[in-house]
Amino acid sequence: MSDTMILVINTGSSSIKMALIDMPSETLLAEAMAQRLGEQKASLSFSFHGETTESHIAFADHEVAMQQMLDALFEYVDKKSIAAFGHRVVHGGEKFIAPTLLDTSVIAEIESLSHLAPLHNPANLSGISAAMKQLPHVPHIAVFDTAFHHAMPKHASLYAVPYHWYTEYGVRRYGFHGTSHHYVGQQAAAMLGREFEECNLITAHLGNGCSATAIAGGKSVDTSMGMTPLEGLVMGTRSGDIDPGLHDYIARQSGDSLESITNALNRESGLLGLSGQSNDMRTLLGAAAENDERAILAVDLFCYRLAKTLAGLSIALASIDAIVFTGGIGEHAALIREKTVTQLTLLGVRIDPERNNEHGKHSDGFINRDRDSIPVLVVATNEEKMIARYVHNILNREEQQS
Repeated sequence: MSDTMILVINTGSSSIKMALIDMPSETLLAEAMAQRLGEQKASLSFSFHGETTESHIAFADHEVAMQQMLDALFEYVDKKSIAAFGHRVVHGGEKFIAPTLLDTSVIAEIESLSHLAPLHNPANLSGISAAMKQLPHVPHIAVFDTAFHHAMPKHASLYAVPYHWYTEYGVRRYGFHGTSHHYVGQQAAAMLGREFEECNLITAHLGNGCSATAIAGGKSVDTSMGMTPLEGLVMGTRSGDIDPGLHDYIARQSGDSLESITNALNRESGLLGLSGQSNDMRTLLGAAAENDERAILAVDLFCYRLAKTLAGLSIALASIDAIVFTGGIGEHAALIREKTVTQLTLLGVRIDPERNNEHGKHSDGFINRDRDSIPVLVVATNEEKMIARYVHNILNREEQQS
């Protein structure tokens, strides 16, 4: 298949990220970011071949922002040259286990899964709707965060609850950030000089949302997030694992509704709840350096729970070929990596302070101390590039079948 331009859309509740990628070279041609949608301070940045323009789009919604993004893009690129759109969708349930061509029935099924990811799926759908209005005759393909985890064995994916909750209501562990885990897993294998399908890896995606995954045979065999993105690690505003009895206890003590408690666990907990000041790790590391006790607590708890999870995921693997850090925190916070890995000596993991402080930039991504240590890598994630790979594979397959 000749060079193909794929437009990747990643829609959040108040943002849209767009990337135009030439495949199969994976060259980034243009990118755009709309932020704070619905607010007076809404803004749009657009970059083509490295030249960036900024504009204010006060109170713009997703549809308006999408139209302005595409208008900016089509000043430089013929819209007829766009081969397909790739859309990130967070939750695919058990129905969607691979990238899927969007039509009205697929969109309706994605909407029916919104209760499983109420902070994400509705926003993803708004981006899909806005893009399809602009270019209705171009293939639009959904790529699901949960799809990479669909092959987890049942002993890893099910909860110890009444079995009919699974068969009737779909209660199970789905996992998230699959596109990122898949991408950095492939990159890590290449850095190790190995085939991806031959590697046993533990990947840690650390940003405002955080998750860790055990990868074997090119597949996710266990992961930290569960039925919703609330389970697992401590995150920016999400609690991660808690006692299931907490909901009932807080409801009885405070009189708060189940909805209010769930909202607090999603939006007012994690680093923000512990520190009382911020969900941004950069802010908390700065405060911790100034001996702010609650910032120190938030950082220490974050690293302890992360180390505990990474160690736990190791039992899903016959051996560990590498531990991989990615995401905003994973790629840029040397102290977080140090504090975490220091607690993994039982696994035989040690990092080199100088390599770690340089984020592996002068050591080909490797930050482990010596050859006797399990390799520890820092790999920049690129979900947009991975989505473009998925979409390109589908276009290739359809071309070969036609």
